[in-house]
Formats: sequence, structure tokens, C-alpha cells
Amino acid sequence: QVQLVESGGGLVQAGGSLRLSCAASGRSFSSYAMAWFRQAPGKEREFVAAISWSGNSTYYADSVKGRFTISRDNAKNTVYLQMNSLKPEDTAVYYCAAALTIVTTPEYDYWGQGTQVTVSS
Repeated sequence: QVQLVESGGGLVQAGGSLRLSCAASGRSFSSYAMAWFRQAPGKEREFVAAISWSGNSTYYADSVKGRFTISRDNAKNTVYLQMNSLKPEDTAVYYCAAALTIVTTPEYDYWGQGTQVTVSS
């Protein structure tokens, strides 16, 4: 079992920045690929970014490429999502997820409870 707890969400103006954190506990964090997904009201959960267990490979949705950066610190059992140049359409609940295989679809084994990000125009 892996437990995931997100933090760092909040209200920010368009053009601003936020950094989300996801703290993991339980089984070996460094064995897992990690990802961020988001879900806006009335919409399906969508892929945002993913990172391999080593941190050497990263993947991004086209909508966030160049603005968001995913990273991880295996010594701290934490994955981050740095979000810059935020837009109102980035407003959503952001979820952290873990799986043994890195994918860009919501087929992850473990999920956090989510953290709300609201971007005002």
C-alpha cells in the first residue's frame, strides 16, 4: 500500500504560480512512477504530468507543457508540480497518483485525496 497526501493548492490570480506537493508513505516510493491528474467540475479526470521512478523521464499534457514542471525527491518521498503562468482553465482538483508503470491514462494504483487549485481571471 502507498498513501498519498497532496498539499499546496489554493487561490491564485492568472499569471501566478503555485507548487503542489505530494507526500508518500508506505511501500518503497522510489519504485513507483508518479503522476498528476486534474479534474474540473463536470469534466473527466485528465492527465497533467508524470515522472519515472528515477526522475529521468517526464511527460506532460500539451496544455501544460512549458508552464508546469514535475519533479521528485526520493529521499523525501515527495513529488512536486511547479505550476507557472497559471490560467483560469487550470482550475481543478489536482490529484497525485502512483503506479509501477508510467502511463498517461488514469490507470494508476494509488491516489491521493486531491487539492483544489483555483485561478482567477
